[in-house]
Amino acid sequence: MLTVNGRIDVWRIRWHCPREGTETLADRWLDEAEATISEGVREMACRLNQSSTSFEKTAANLARAAHLSISKEALRQLIEGEGKAVLRVLQRGELQPPWTAEDCRTAEGVSRMYLGCDGVQVPLVTEEEKQKRRTNIREKRRQRGRRCRPLPRAKTGADQAYKEFKVAHFYDETMKHRYVGATSGDHEAAGRLMQRMACQLELPKAEEKVANVDGAPWIRNQIEFHGLVDAIGLDFYHLRENVQKSRRIVFGEESAKGKAWLEEVMHTFRHAGSDAAWDQLVAWRSPLRSPTKRKEANRLMHYVAERKPMIRYPEFRRRGWQIGSGPTESECKTTTQRVKGRGRRWDGANAEAMIALACLDDSRMWQTYWITLNPARN
Repeated sequence: MLTVNGRIDVWRIRWHCPREGTETLADRWLDEAEATISEGVREMACRLNQSSTSFEKTAANLARAAHLSISKEALRQLIEGEGKAVLRVLQRGELQPPWTAEDCRTAEGVSRMYLGCDGVQVPLVTEEEKQKRRTNIREKRRQRGRRCRPLPRAKTGADQAYKEFKVAHFYDETMKHRYVGATSGDHEAAGRLMQRMACQLELPKAEEKVANVDGAPWIRNQIEFHGLVDAIGLDFYHLRENVQKSRRIVFGEESAKGKAWLEEVMHTFRHAGSDAAWDQLVAWRSPLRSPTKRKEANRLMHYVAERKPMIRYPEFRRRGWQIGSGPTESECKTTTQRVKGRGRRWDGANAEAMIALACLDDSRMWQTYWITLNPARN
């Protein structure tokens, strides 16, 4: 067995029956539990992989940190297998977060929870790339002239190079408590994920339930469909990015007048509300004659009109609520950093497994899982 203290020999009792033959029960248990690599090694490998950029580097770090030698391919299979076990546990709701809505009290004693959700593009291996890889492997084998075991049956590759994974994020005012989940499913799957997480956190017990999102219609639709929060706000900085884009096109990149206009409009959105800002946008668009500038102004006003019910910054500030989705944007980067980067391509199921490990860690349930639930991995 491979343990955190190195490889050890396990002495077993072998049983013999004249009719049934010989059997070593310990070997059968070890094979079924995949315990020839100990739980401590599996956890260490998964932990080191969280901050790594490749399985090869994870194997090198494992060898350096614990003097344990595992090939990168064996390590890949081990870590992806553990990620799939974590995903099953999370999907079944077998692992409860260590906090609920009652724990999310502000300095004023109000229980307040925030919800964020966003989509993240994850690189996948396409069917064309899979076929190319297998062709290259066969050619290398042919050139070496040695007989090798047949290649394993190929999994079907993705039909596109990127797939949007959805990340849901519940947190409190101070970010002391947070709960992260992800799915490779569609918008409705993301809605069900948020609903399941909300039930685990006893979200209805929170006195104030607020969502800050980037304005994607599907996010708002799913939150409203499941009735998760009291108020949905448009992230202030996403709105600013859209106004900034119009400023550049209409006024020019370095125009002092354009920069002053940007600050004035955003100040109105923040302090006076969407109605007052809308009047400013109407007055700004009226004298525009250039088709390009007019088109851009129309785009911005359409963007604002669609999201007007979410632009509630004066109310949010008056009630002490956050007006940005920064915590969720940051969480999306952290959750997917292992699966994104130069040269990384994944099977969809393996990418979801890797992200599940990141969600477990970011939700601060890592130790709970490995101590209480990991032995019952099936």
